[in-house]
Formats: sequence, C-alpha cells, structure tokens
Amino acid sequence: MAGAAASLGTDPLTLADLLRVANAPGFERWQEQVRRTGGCAHPIRLMGQTTTRDAKSGDVLYAYSTEAEPGGMLRVACGNRRASRCPACAWTYAGDVYHLIRAGITGDSRMGISGEIRQHPGVFATLTAPSFGPVHNRPASGRCRCGSSHADDDPALGTALDSGRYDYAGAVLWNNHAGDLWRRFTIYLRREVAARAGLSQSAMKEECRVSFGKVAEFQKRGAVHFHAVVRLDGPDGPDSPPPSWATVDLLDDAIRAAAARVAVPVPSVGAFPSRELRWGSQVDVQPIGSMDGVELTDTAVASYVAKYATKAAETTETVDRRIGELSELDKLSLPAHTRHLIEACRTLDDAYPDRLLWHWAHMLGFRGHFMTKSRAYSTTLSERRQVRADYRARQERRERGLPEDLDDSEGSTLVLAHWTYAGQGHTPGESWLAATIAKEMRLNREIAREVRQDQLEWEELAA
Repeated sequence: MAGAAASLGTDPLTLADLLRVANAPGFERWQEQVRRTGGCAHPIRLMGQTTTRDAKSGDVLYAYSTEAEPGGMLRVACGNRRASRCPACAWTYAGDVYHLIRAGITGDSRMGISGEIRQHPGVFATLTAPSFGPVHNRPASGRCRCGSSHADDDPALGTALDSGRYDYAGAVLWNNHAGDLWRRFTIYLRREVAARAGLSQSAMKEECRVSFGKVAEFQKRGAVHFHAVVRLDGPDGPDSPPPSWATVDLLDDAIRAAAARVAVPVPSVGAFPSRELRWGSQVDVQPIGSMDGVELTDTAVASYVAKYATKAAETTETVDRRIGELSELDKLSLPAHTRHLIEACRTLDDAYPDRLLWHWAHMLGFRGHFMTKSRAYSTTLSERRQVRADYRARQERRERGLPEDLDDSEGSTLVLAHWTYAGQGHTPGESWLAATIAKEMRLNREIAREVRQDQLEWEELAA
C-alpha cells in the first residue's frame, strides 16, 4: 500500500477509502466484478436474482442472487464510448471499431467476410472544413503568421489570430451541418463513380457498390473533419468482385469531384446572412498500401479510425456534457476560442431552432455520429458486441457446470430474472483501484496482441 499512498499524493480521503475497500469482506470478489467490467470507471450497480430452469422438467439448473456479492450488488459496465467519461469502456468500443474497420479492408472469416476484399479498390480519404479565419499553426516554414514558432503543445495552436474577425458563427453552423455535408457527399460520390464508368445510376447498381466506414475528428480550431475508408465492391457488396473498370485512380478522382460538388444552403434569418456550406479545399485521398512513401497498412488505418471513435471535442478543451445556462461558462476554465464557439451556438440558437445549436453547444454545434458506415461495408457493432456476449455466456455456463454449447433457441431452458437499479459509479478508493485494474488489463491485452502479430509475421515469412 506504500506505493499506492505515494501515487495518491496527499489525498487522505481517497487513501482512507482505498484501505477500507481493500480490507472489506469480499474484496477479491469485488476485484473479480471490476475485472469483468473491464475496469469500468462508472459501473451500473444492480440488485436482484436470476434462476435458470429446465423448460421440460422444471428443475433448477442455476440460481444466482446478489445478496452474497460485495455490498449486495452486481456491477456491470456503463458502456460509454467517450474516453473522457470511461477510458475502459471507450477502449472496448475502440476495439470493436478497430475490428469493424479492419474487416472492411482485409475481410474477417469469423464474421463471414471474405478476404477477397483485399483486392477491391480502396482508399483512405480525409475531408476537412473550410477556413473561418487565420489561426495559429505550425506551417512547413516553421513560423506562424503571428511571427512565432509554436511548440507542439502550445495552447495557442488552432486559436484565432484575430478573434474579432474570426467567423465563429460560420464555424458552428458548419459543424452543425457536417452530417448533411457527408450525406450529400456519399450521394454525389456514387453519381461521380457512375459517370466515370459511363453508366446510369440504375445500371451502376447492377455492376458496382460504393462502401465506406468513417469517423469524425475535431481539429484544434474546433472544426470537424472526417476520415473514411472508401471501397468499390461488386453489386452484391464485399462478397462480389468489382468490375474491371473500378480502380483506385477512378475512386480517387470521383471522391475529389464529389467533394467539390457538395453544397448545403443555410437561409438568412434576421441579422444572420444566408450561407452556402462546403467542404474545405484540403481533400486528401491515399491508396491503402502506401502513403507518402510510407506503407499505410490495414492495421494502421483501423487503429487511426478507432482512436478517434472514442473522442469528442476534447482537443478544444470543451466540456463533455450539455450546458444548461450560458452563465455556467463563468465557472468553467475554457480557452477563449472555445468559449467564443459555444457562445456562437447560444447566439444562433433562436434564429435556427430546428438545428438545436445550444443543445449541442458542448460539441461546438456538431450533432452527428462520430462513427458511421454503409450497410455493406463490413460487420456491425451489434454483431461485434454479440460475439463478445456469446463468449462471456459460454464462460459463465462453464463456471455454472452447464454445457458450453447449450442452445436456448428451442426453448430448452427458462430464465426468470428480477433486477433493480441500485446506483452508478465508484467511491474514491474504488475509482483508484478500478483505474489500476483497467490499466493492467489493457497492458496485458496489448502485449498479447503484439505477440499474436509477431506470430502472424513469422508465419508469413515461413510460408
């Protein structure tokens, strides 16, 4: 406990609570519960019982009650995808996104996706927001327009050079309509691919399908941009080969043309002028396999996308919850640039009530999903979660002495359960211990992943 005391600094209350938890009856069981949640920072606490009976004989196969658990409660993971809220659950979510994105690049036999999609034309594309005014940056010359050479961690990076001239209203309106911009981009992309193939829209559906998986990322300046894996398949999706005319070069050209065509009009309201929202001029398209001379592997792409799937607008140091009143900003330590963006959401909210700008002010106006994909891109997050749930169910059946491959689809068993909500979260000492367990589990999994990757590389070399 000496090491724990040192790492806790001078917080006597947390240390005292940690000692209480560690010396309480059932501490080992409490640790087991926390490990089963993956080290969740804000577990949901439940009270209740469940009974599994044989549907024909009525015999009790298994009975469980939380009465014997520490505190009389069962803890389950909160499932929050945001790393700022729950690093452990966000890490699990990122793992699901990683496998989902990678499966759309290399295939996944476990999910019924053929490895033949490796041969399908695919690129890693980035679509950005336009400029809303000069910001502090680190250009290739090394010197910002302000005359300084900013360090990587300079808090000034991304903030307006002149806040009086920066278009904060345009920035939050752009964020707010980013989902509409992406939707229109996907429509135009299909049209541009068809046009380059010399096909009509209906004929295109009979020969080729455009699939994608994308994630949103906030830049330091508070503007959203999108990273996407875009792939050309045959008419039946990943299981069908694309036509001979479907190439990476054609896809690259179609993406750039589609991005240039997209425009979302915003009507004028009162003192606010009409606008035409467009993508920024910086559209980057890289074939998966090479990027500026450096190999852009499926693992690198999937890892990059998964990383941002658990983020929100943390890069701008905004809050990760909804804001009730504008006066709350006075109690928060916000950068001036971020505060101006939030205030712009408040100012514009009455003019554009259907856009719910104030409701999404903590997200600087952005109201879209951080991770989306087309239907035929690969597996789904629900399927990924089901794989994990089935694995845990087999573990539990083994622990209960039941057959691991027990099939309930024919109603062979009857489960009677009653659960009540008993709260959420940890005490200060429990939080410290849970965070320690989460770090340990993550480290062990990363080591195991590296070992598996090394084994695969050796097998490929041996072959």
